Amino acid sequence: MPGDSEDPNAEVQYHLEITLEDIASSVLLPGDPDRVDAVEAIWESAEEVARHREYRTVTGRYDGVPISVTSTGIGSPSAAIALEELARADAETFIRVGSCGALHPEMDIGDLVITTGAVRQEGTSDEYVREDYPAAASDEVVSALVAAAERLGHDYHVGITMSTDSFYAGQGRPGFDGFEAAGSAELLDELREANVKNVEMETSAILTLANVYGLRAGAVCAVYANRATGEFRTEGDSRAVETASLAVKLLARMDGRAAEAGADRFHAGLSLE
Repeated sequence: MPGDSEDPNAEVQYHLEITLEDIASSVLLPGDPDRVDAVEAIWESAEEVARHREYRTVTGRYDGVPISVTSTGIGSPSAAIALEELARADAETFIRVGSCGALHPEMDIGDLVITTGAVRQEGTSDEYVREDYPAAASDEVVSALVAAAERLGHDYHVGITMSTDSFYAGQGRPGFDGFEAAGSAELLDELREANVKNVEMETSAILTLANVYGLRAGAVCAVYANRATGEFRTEGDSRAVETASLAVKLLARMDGRAAEAGADRFHAGLSLE
């Protein structure tokens, strides 16, 4: 039965309860299982193939291109489990589709942030590789996300993300009864001065693991909170979902164009037109 074995090499993956036949090569990674509904709603076809704990997986097609989505829950530990088991099911490209807090006043609620790299302020990736190893997004995924946002007319920002293990103390928010962690008062100002764009909880682990395993990954997050202005609204999910789905289609075209040209990978000298 699915889930009966802890063997990571079993036919059915232990946590996700997926098999090789369940997954497309490109997978979107929202945190919230309920966000999967918003993802599959814009695809031309979709079928739920697994649901276990925080992990809900649907596979279908977006404009003719095979695509999957797996929710990861909150935080890097569960996101790393999802990537591990999806990779074992032959997934090769991962795009986090999430929400975040923006750090600069000009970033509006509902805008998108496309990550080029991430500050590894979470502990999961440290268990895989030395702390000075960079959490870098795939340049192909970044290019596809930017192109998708442009084609859809969505406002977006591109840059560095910080991923934390804590929604409260780790992101400069007060804890219970007004508790303030050491350094929290200066944290956001230090990040702004370093031109970090946003804060969330999964991206750096996803990028790090993907690079360690020779896979592609990136992230697009909707701005829910602006930590500079104090605004907060749950807005922009549909823009992030549309952008990530279109990016998967564009990546398929990029890969096809590179193959036609006999190139190892897509580059600026190859046109998609």
